[in-house]
Amino acid sequence: MTGAQASSDARSPDHDVVVTGSGILTSAGIGIAPNLDALCGEVPPLVDTTRFPPFPVHPAGEIDFSQQIPRKSDLRQMEPWQKLGVYCAGLALDNAGAKDDAALKADMSLIVCAGGGERDYDVDGQILTQISQQADQGAFLNERLMSDVRPTLFLAQLSNLLAGNIAIVHGVTGASRTFMGEEQAGIDAIRIAHARIRAGQADIVLVGGSFNAERADSLMVYELGGMLWKQPLAPVFSRPERGGGFILGSGGCFLVLESRAHAQRRGADIVARIDEIGADLARRQPGATAKMLEKLWAEVAPGPDAMVISGATGVKGRTEEERAALDRLAPGARILALQDAFGHLMEAQAPAGVALAAAAIARGDAPEAVVTSIGHQRGEGLIRLSRADAPARTGQEG
Repeated sequence: MTGAQASSDARSPDHDVVVTGSGILTSAGIGIAPNLDALCGEVPPLVDTTRFPPFPVHPAGEIDFSQQIPRKSDLRQMEPWQKLGVYCAGLALDNAGAKDDAALKADMSLIVCAGGGERDYDVDGQILTQISQQADQGAFLNERLMSDVRPTLFLAQLSNLLAGNIAIVHGVTGASRTFMGEEQAGIDAIRIAHARIRAGQADIVLVGGSFNAERADSLMVYELGGMLWKQPLAPVFSRPERGGGFILGSGGCFLVLESRAHAQRRGADIVARIDEIGADLARRQPGATAKMLEKLWAEVAPGPDAMVISGATGVKGRTEEERAALDRLAPGARILALQDAFGHLMEAQAPAGVALAAAAIARGDAPEAVVTSIGHQRGEGLIRLSRADAPARTGQEG
């Protein structure tokens, strides 16, 4: 059963899933306003081409993490990607008016989508330098792994650590769930949050993720897969004709989603409504991405006035098919690409798309918006949002 089909089971307006808060941090800045300006092309993107040549990155910049993570002991034990995530979660709670409500946060569910941990480059370098000089390389490696590599390095491969830090720092102690798996993790995290609220299994959920692009090891992994853009900055939809590729971006985004009834009871401001979510996994053969996008489009059923916020990666094949399908499905629609604003946030890209789509709708840019997430390697998803006061309709009615 797809997300769109599952979410159509309960249609009470009380169970409408609404966005009441968001916290976003990217190279474009902190908060909705600078990121929406960047998405709309009103300010140029910030890109660093000198730190990791030949690979450009969109850096997070200087951040005063103590504004959301006040205890130095908490900051010391977090890697950069965790700091970014905990910071964005705090922003979202502030934005939703939930930061100081301990009882509300105790019942709030938490869903995190994030990748793995970060290497200790100094230790790695020492081991690689010395291992060739050892008579018993296996014994040497085991000894160094036990004595020099932090246990949290291995645990950091689980996004559970980010969820745990959010619980510790911000007091969000309801049910917790975590996803890994790059772009698909972002779509699935939002899909599960949406389904739980729609089904009456949760009243309020904090959902999102983070990504640190400023890592030589990540750049190496993606370059080994032939995924990175190594040329001067260019719009994401124009890259495939020159080989294709994405530019990684540091940042994160968390959303506070809740049922309409719950939001109204606590007097929260409703930004927009999430109507339908479709997610699936196509076999990546020529034409498969376009075919899957058309299938999901029929399920979430955007209206003729919907704007499109694309998570397109720029990778050859997938990106051309996405754009061609969008041009057929939504001729004349305004299409904005997240990567042109702040790069690729991997797991956090879909939450960022939802945050900015909701803000654009609230600002009056369009009555509806569709967020796309076509994974660089696998996974496809669409999310339809609309004005909170618009009549609800299901994908099947489209």
